[in-house]
Amino acid sequence: METAADFAVRTGADADQLSELERYRAYLEDWNLKMNLVGPATLPVFWSRHAWDSAQVLRLAPDALTWADLGTGAGLPGIVLAILGKQRPGFHVHLVESMAKRCRFLTEVVQGLDLPATIHQARAEDLSLTVDIVTARACAPLSRLLGYARPYLNRGAQALFLKGQDVATELQEAKKTWNFQADVLPSLSDPRGQIVRVRSLGRERQI
Repeated sequence: METAADFAVRTGADADQLSELERYRAYLEDWNLKMNLVGPATLPVFWSRHAWDSAQVLRLAPDALTWADLGTGAGLPGIVLAILGKQRPGFHVHLVESMAKRCRFLTEVVQGLDLPATIHQARAEDLSLTVDIVTARACAPLSRLLGYARPYLNRGAQALFLKGQDVATELQEAKKTWNFQADVLPSLSDPRGQIVRVRSLGRERQI
């Protein structure tokens, strides 16, 4: 089982960042008793399943300062990114979530850890945000996710979407309705996972 020390080796996280990630895990454990944020079975493997899975996207966009995490839910990957980017001048994460109760959880975490993040209780496609990277994890199938991300991509963002083993099927379905350029990268946290990097998105196809 991966530990905080293993995570530090992988990411270079310092003691303060590890402490804040531990506090975030405590928030998850507490709130998960009241509402379904993450699968209970994933909490004992927090460092690999949630922290490292989220943190790996930073390697793909090391210079990016502004991020939007669509359908962030429990704050994954957005809260992890905000913790790791907190010490960088200008770093900011927009946490986009439509459900009010999840936004209450996110607010408590962001305020409690004093994170460089803004919570938006809204539908992702209704916001007008300009960011470097738009990301999402376990949010929606790619065909729908591209619709949510289109306003951000049209403003110059690239997308890094954390996906599972069915990514080939999702890409095939998405190509029926969208013109886009993307490549698929292996996940570093799970051999079954993939990361879809969308570089450009054209018009929605008429079918």
